[in-house]
Amino acid sequence: MHARDRLLAVVVAVVWGLNFPATALALEHFPPFLLAAIRFTLLAVPTVLLVPRPRIPFGRLLLVGLGLGVLQFAFLYLGMAAGLPSGLASLVLQASAPFTVVLAGVFLRERLTGRQVIGVTVAVLALAAIAVHRAQAAALLPVVLALCGALGWAIGNVATRRAGASNPLHLTLWWSIVPPIPMAVLSFVVEGPSRIGNALGTAFTAEALPADLGLLYIVLVATLVGYGIWSRLMATYPSSTVAPFSMLVPVVGVLASWAAFGEVPDVVEVVAGLVVVAAVLWSSRPARVPLVPGVRPAAVSPGAADVPR
Repeated sequence: MHARDRLLAVVVAVVWGLNFPATALALEHFPPFLLAAIRFTLLAVPTVLLVPRPRIPFGRLLLVGLGLGVLQFAFLYLGMAAGLPSGLASLVLQASAPFTVVLAGVFLRERLTGRQVIGVTVAVLALAAIAVHRAQAAALLPVVLALCGALGWAIGNVATRRAGASNPLHLTLWWSIVPPIPMAVLSFVVEGPSRIGNALGTAFTAEALPADLGLLYIVLVATLVGYGIWSRLMATYPSSTVAPFSMLVPVVGVLASWAAFGEVPDVVEVVAGLVVVAAVLWSSRPARVPLVPGVRPAAVSPGAADVPR
């Protein structure tokens, strides 16, 4: 990856890390399925009216939306609503990185370098150390729900790579048309008309202001900015190169939750978080090509050597 794109990947990690306390605030007022339905409806309506549809088969667009929109956020929001702390949620969801690497190897036949295997393995072990250390903070069911959300994210990552959209931002906006109807149906069936009516009827009160601000952050920053950059990176580089950067998200998520809710990290979490950062940055570095005297190295476009044809 070019240095600029590695920086953009880190920016996405910061944006998504702050997304977890914002989501926790939004879930204090909106039930999980309703929150997801509102989130994607606010994106889908202007998208359909104003943004050209990506020139990709509708089935691929549907698969991206099901993975990134429906599966990821249905399970993540359920897990957080069931009591999973926002900092721990940001950690558990990063299981999407190894899930993505495995799925990309199976379905896209992407080859892993030794550096990537070692970097991802070290980062996963560091994340596992944090998870074991904080296991007492959440029951098993919320953690399992968040892991299902991570698998949904991985499916969406691979589908994004497979879609090959020429304009990643348009793809980001258009896959948002997929979740609103499934999420609205789930909200009606699971959460019920009474709970929906109460949340919507009091949405513009002073008490709901923190939740409203959290929702706006989720829609405008986490989705438009975060997924816009992420989709471009996934379309440019192999999934196994981009996905490990998502493991930087829990570092930001834990620190942001500490600042917002007093979820104080201890020494184990800080050390393991630094290991995650180091492992991801190290695994993303390009391999050194030995120079042959008298031969100039050929210029290669970003990811061209690694992208499956």
